[in-house]
Amino acid sequence: QVQLVESGGGLAQAGGSLRLSCAASGSVFMISAARWYRQAPGKQRELVAAITTDTTTNYADSVKGRFTVSIDNAKNTVYLEMNSLKPEDTAVYYCNADILTTSWRPSRDNWGQGTQVTVSS
Repeated sequence: QVQLVESGGGLAQAGGSLRLSCAASGSVFMISAARWYRQAPGKQRELVAAITTDTTTNYADSVKGRFTVSIDNAKNTVYLEMNSLKPEDTAVYYCNADILTTSWRPSRDNWGQGTQVTVSS
């Protein structure tokens, strides 16, 4: 079993920064790939950033140059560093990860519970 728990959300002013964390626990050997999604009220969930273990990253055009995704497999944690925040970044942010378990079996498409990010103008 694998669990993902996000933290680090909260209230920020426009132009400010927040760092989200997504900690994986349970039968985790390593995080093989991870993604951050967000969902604003009345909108569909959208992919914000993605990373694989070879550190290949991809970002939504709306966050390029402002957000950075990273993995620390020593801590089984995925991070999303968010800078130059805008009010339109306000959403619930969700972590999604593919895990290689300690039994050497993949555990794909694991989701966290989400963390609220609110950016005031």
